[in-house]
Amino acid sequence: QVQLVESGGGLVQTGGSLRLSCAASGRTFSNYVMGWFRQAPGKERRFVARISWNTGSTYYTDSVKGRFTISRDNAKNTVYLQMNSLKPEDTAVYYCAAGPWLTGNTWKYDYWGQGTQVTVSS
Repeated sequence: QVQLVESGGGLVQTGGSLRLSCAASGRTFSNYVMGWFRQAPGKERRFVARISWNTGSTYYTDSVKGRFTISRDNAKNTVYLQMNSLKPEDTAVYYCAAGPWLTGNTWKYDYWGQGTQVTVSS
């Protein structure tokens, strides 16, 4: 049974930092792409960042470039999202996902976590 479990969300002030974790289990993810997405209230789920598990190549949406960093720890089967210089517009539920394609399209991802809330106060 595949599981993606996010953790690390919380409440932070503008300019602060958080590190989200996504622990993956239940299958081999070595050929998969791991993505982070976010969904603000009343809005659709949107791509944030992705990383290829085997090559480590990364890609970010423009609004987080230079502030967020996605990484992975192969030994721990865990993907991270380091978020710095947080802004109120970063407030959302953040989801971890896994899929076989190098894409930011939500429908291309096969597995999803339950989400973790990130709230940035002004």
